[in-house]
Amino acid sequence: MMFTGFRRSAAAAAALVCAGAVALSACTTTKTSGPGSGSGSGGSGPVKVGLVTKTETNPYFVKLRESAKAAAKAKGGTLIALAGKFDGDNEGQVTAIENLVQQGVKGILITPSNSAGVLGAIKQAQDKGVVVIALDTQTEPADAVAATYATNNETAGKLIGQYVKARLGSTKPQLVMMDLDPSASVGKQRHNGFLEGMGLPLNTPDIIGSALTQGDQTKAQQAMENLLQRVGGQVNAVYNINEPAARGAYQALKEKGLTGKVIVGGIDGGCQGVQNVKDGQFVATVMQFPKKMAEDGVNAVFDYAQTGKKPSGFVDTGATLITDHPVPGLASKDTTWGAQNCWG
Repeated sequence: MMFTGFRRSAAAAAALVCAGAVALSACTTTKTSGPGSGSGSGGSGPVKVGLVTKTETNPYFVKLRESAKAAAKAKGGTLIALAGKFDGDNEGQVTAIENLVQQGVKGILITPSNSAGVLGAIKQAQDKGVVVIALDTQTEPADAVAATYATNNETAGKLIGQYVKARLGSTKPQLVMMDLDPSASVGKQRHNGFLEGMGLPLNTPDIIGSALTQGDQTKAQQAMENLLQRVGGQVNAVYNINEPAARGAYQALKEKGLTGKVIVGGIDGGCQGVQNVKDGQFVATVMQFPKKMAEDGVNAVFDYAQTGKKPSGFVDTGATLITDHPVPGLASKDTTWGAQNCWG
């Protein structure tokens, strides 16, 4: 429940309003203008930062949440973290944004599941003085938020594409694409970047099968099992939107006895993914740095709360190829380095 614009003169009535708001936030004085003031501002109390991730359970988003919480605490503020029920749950993210505005956050960090579907809720939050920043995944258009702190996902896709191409050598690629969802910019950027790294056009006939996985291991395994019934004897490389999808694809290939014939690559850089590379299940992965995204985003919200200055533009938080079998001309780190810098 939001108490914006609700006034009573009696002290006793004010006390009742404060008591009713305890579940949402500390009772504070509300300003009527300026950064972080007005409806959805949090008043003069500790700075509150909202975080909306795609899911609660994906280790990547767990690390993002943990890092954001630690960064907010270190600055004397608090983090309120909400999430969609699954990757692609736009309605859940819209509800989360509305909830956070009611709880008086100064800023919202969001990893949008649907890069365009969440724009209306973002605009409503901004109209109430809340700065909104994208993490990990850009909105469409990108300037719908103040700034984006993320991996350059086209670069991440390109890195794994270049590596897979080098490993295939002169062999003609026969690709299966384990994609995310067409509504998410990160999925399109990684997909397109991978094909660029392979030196292939977007409509290449070298893609012999594809599926939407929502970045989920179980869905990816089921999709790969279905695809293998049709292309099992042809596929020689699998692109994966992330490491959970890569693990699902690998398991399906393993059950068909194809792991020694098919190159599997991933993107994420989670500790389990690095171990998958070390164990030879993936030829390589591309590491992202969610801790840096979270810290940069939280710092930007605090800067806004204190000075009124909003961040702007796209900030590339980096991507590093991880493999124990480097190829000439392509920079990479081994799994020992990966284990020291991974997340999850």
